[in-house]
Amino acid sequence: MDIATLKIIQTLIHYGLHFVFPLVIAWLFFKDDWKKTYLILLCTMLVDLDHLLATPIFEAGRCSIGFHPLHSYYAIAVYFLLLFQKNKLIKIIAIGLLFHMFTDYQDCRWNEFILNYGR
Repeated sequence: MDIATLKIIQTLIHYGLHFVFPLVIAWLFFKDDWKKTYLILLCTMLVDLDHLLATPIFEAGRCSIGFHPLHSYYAIAVYFLLLFQKNKLIKIIAIGLLFHMFTDYQDCRWNEFILNYGR
């Protein structure tokens, strides 16, 4: 398999996890309010606004985890602690943020794999 194909697969997985999988989470675990939950999960992607603080704003292959402030390990720890709040909205936001971090983390691993592919 060539690198261009791997990058296409990476992109499909990345955006599938950002846009499709939250729908699955909302539908499976929040059936009564799945539409509202899906919208909240999508809104957690606003965490990517911290990319605007970076120079350059976008750099292909850069790992967001540990680089951007809202993608830091400290921020991820806070998102994890939010899971234990009683408020349902806060829990949904925490789930969205943590899943976003997982999605970006797997993207980092993809970048590393593609960089080392064929060596």
